[in-house]
Order: sequence, then C-alpha cells, then structure tokens
Amino acid sequence: MTFKEAVEARDFDAAIECLAPDVTFNSPVAHKPFEGKEAVAGVLRAVSETFEDFHYTDQLEDGNTHALVFRARVGDKELEGLDLLRMNDDGLIENFTVMVRPASGLMALGQAMAPKVATLK
Repeated sequence: MTFKEAVEARDFDAAIECLAPDVTFNSPVAHKPFEGKEAVAGVLRAVSETFEDFHYTDQLEDGNTHALVFRARVGDKELEGLDLLRMNDDGLIENFTVMVRPASGLMALGQAMAPKVATLK
C-alpha cells in the first residue's frame, strides 16, 4: 500500500510503515524538522486528529519524488497543502515536507497542532 492509499484509507499504521527509519519531516509551522520514524509517526497521528475533511486532489511523480496536493479544514479555516515526499532506494519516505496555504489556515493548523507535538522532538 502506498502512503497516499494508506492515508485515504485512514490506515495510519500502514502510512507509518511507508516511512524510512531515519525519515526527516519538515513541518510548515515548526522551525526545526522532526527526525526519526517514531517522532514523524507522532506528527502524522496528531495531524490525523486535527484535519477535518482531508482529501488528496492531485498527485505528481518524478522518479523518487512524489507531490500530493490536499485540501482540508481546521475548525472554520479551509486550507490547501502539499505533501512533498522524497523516497529512498527501498521505496520508503526519507524526507517529508509539508507546505500549507493560506496563512490563516496555516496559523489555525499551528495553533491546533502545537500542544499535540510539543513533546515529540
């Protein structure tokens, strides 16, 4: 199962299995990246509890780089984002970067996520 398929199925255990042990996660709101499968798994679980009406709208691939465009809501704020996934030679995600717009949606996401990920670093 691909990461996208796992997320769409709301199977976060399967999504976490798509992560390399040394994965790096670049958050749109945190200054420093989250490093390692355990920390990134915690971020993904927190995001799954925060986003409402999450769905992917587009997918682009070029070799080991995958871009997944999504839409979601945090409270009354609609947002659009991009999951940029870079895969290692084993097909596992080694670098995961998320970008979110507009700023009001990003701020709502940051406020909702901060207490959930404060202990993960």
